[in-house]
Order: sequence, then C-alpha cells, then structure tokens
Amino acid sequence: MLVVAAVAGLLNGIGIGVFRVHPLIMTLGMSFVVLGLANVWQLQNVQTGAGVPDSLRWIGSTTFVDVVPYNLLVFLPLTALILVGLRRTGYGRLLYAIGDNPIAARLSGTRAWQVLIVLYVISAVMAAIAGLLISGLTNTASVSLVDASLLPSVAAAVIGGTSILGGRGGFGGTIVGALILTVLTALLTVLGLPEPSRQVLFGAIIVVVAAAYTRVTAEA
Repeated sequence: MLVVAAVAGLLNGIGIGVFRVHPLIMTLGMSFVVLGLANVWQLQNVQTGAGVPDSLRWIGSTTFVDVVPYNLLVFLPLTALILVGLRRTGYGRLLYAIGDNPIAARLSGTRAWQVLIVLYVISAVMAAIAGLLISGLTNTASVSLVDASLLPSVAAAVIGGTSILGGRGGFGGTIVGALILTVLTALLTVLGLPEPSRQVLFGAIIVVVAAAYTRVTAEA
C-alpha cells in the first residue's frame, strides 16, 4: 500500500514539477484516478466485511493502560522527523524557498522539479500511513472513509499558520490547528450541529484566513 501511494505521489510530482501542471488541478485529477482504481479493486476483491488486520486494529485503536493510544508510536517519530526535516535540513530550506518564490529559487540554481517530486512522494506515503491508522481505528477499509476530513485537514493547516500561497508555516502550527479544530468539533457535537453545518464552518475558516494572508502579503 505504501508503494502504491509512493507511485501516485511520484506521478503527481512529475506532473507538477516537470510538466508545470497547476498543483490543485494535478492533485485533484490524480485523486480521481486513484479513487477510481481503488473502487474497481474494492469491487473485484473485497467479498466480505471482515474488517482490517489485527495488527492495524492494535496500532490504530488500542491504548496503553486505557490512556495513551498506541498510534503515538507512529505519530511521534514521524512528527519529530518532519519538524527536524523542515527546519534543520537543506531540503527543508529548499521547500520554503520554492514555496516563497519559485522563480528566485530556480534562478539561484535550485532544481525545483526534483524537490517537488520528492515532496509529493513523501506526502503520499504520509497520507497512506494516516489512512492505515484510521482504518485500524474504525476497523473499516473504504475508499470514502475520510471524505469528511478533507476540509478540516486544510483548515487545520491554515489555522496553524501555513499559507496556502506557500513559503510560510510549519508542521508544529498544523498540529496546534488540528487540536483547535478537535475542540471545536467536540463543541459543535455537543451543540447538536449536523455535519453539513460543520463543513460550512470549516470552509468559511479557510476562506477568511486565506483572504487575511493574501491581504497581509500584498501589504508586505
């Protein structure tokens, strides 16, 4: 599964880095391709609702002394790796440089297409790992398992200080944004607001914060 995700990320990175397809268009197009192939595979191979392997259920849903979830064994090392990689390595600095000003980065000798290909492969593998953990948590393997998490995931990054325009932000802020949204979601659940209302709220958060970033960037 991780290899399949890496191949999808590789194709995504080639389309964006080499053929200069707009990232949003390329990502959406590739998502439809992967979703279609996954649906075909699911219809042909999944015969029963037997759930997921015991190892995934263990790492995804069980806890140590009913307090600490075992999925932290995956989350914490990956978080440390991402934080160090973004702030303490040359590759991380190249990512920020390309995101902030791709033309200047290219003129300085940076091979942006190589950096982008690696980025999308890493992102795809991380997404696959997250999917495995969520399937273990829910004991369900479905191509539509996390459809409702699309907007909240973007909103978490935006709230955490990551600019949609690129060049600003960090993974630490995204974690804080995710925690804020978790509390907000719990509050909305207590208030009895339905899922469509939550999606409207998350979409409004993204629009407002993105507009604020655009304004600040223009004034700078």
